[in-house]
Amino acid sequence: MNMARTIGYLRVSTLEQDVEKNKADILFLANDKRLPPVEWVEEKVSGVKDWKKRRFGEVFDSLKNGDTIIVSELSRLGRSTLQILEIMQLAKERGIAVHAVKGNWSLNGGMESKIVLTMLAMISEIERDLISERTKEGLRARKAAGVVLGRPKGPGKSKLDQYKEEIIALLNNGSTKTFVAKRYGTSLPNLFNWWKKNGINKES
Repeated sequence: MNMARTIGYLRVSTLEQDVEKNKADILFLANDKRLPPVEWVEEKVSGVKDWKKRRFGEVFDSLKNGDTIIVSELSRLGRSTLQILEIMQLAKERGIAVHAVKGNWSLNGGMESKIVLTMLAMISEIERDLISERTKEGLRARKAAGVVLGRPKGPGKSKLDQYKEEIIALLNNGSTKTFVAKRYGTSLPNLFNWWKKNGINKES
C-alpha cells in the first residue's frame, strides 16, 4: 500500500518573495495536521503560464486519493479565479486535500470548503461576465469608429466569428473550451474546427 503524499508547492515570480518563510509556514501546517513528510515542488514562473503547463500540472496529475497539497496562499495555484476553481474542483473529485496557510483554509470535504468552493464559483462567473462585457464594449467602440470586425460574409461563415475576440479573451483568462462551447451554443468538435480554420495558435 502506497503511503499518502504531502506536496508543499512554492511558486515564485519575483526574487523578492520570501521562499524560506513560506517553507517554514507550510512545514508548521503539515506538522500541525500530522501529515506525511513534505515533498517540495518549487518553480520560478509567472502566474500567466497555464497551470497545466507548469511543473505543478505534472505533479498534480501524479497525485491520488488521500494525497495533500499545501500552498502559502491560494493565489499561488493559478493565474485567475477561474483556474484556481478548476484546480480545486479537480482536487475535490479525486480526493486530494488542499491547504492554504494564508487564511488557514482547507479543502477536505467539510462544510467550510464547500462554502469556499461555492464562493469561488460565484466569483469565477462574475469574472467571466466582466471579461465578456469588457470585450463587447471594446467591439462596440471599434464598430462605432468604423472598424470592420470579423470575417467577410460568404461561404464558411460561422456564428462564432462575431464572438472571436470575446472567445479568445475568455480562454486567455482561464476558461475551458467546454465552458466556451456551452456558452456560445456549439459543440466541442465545432469549436475545435472553427479554432483550427481561424489559424489561432492557442492551447488551453
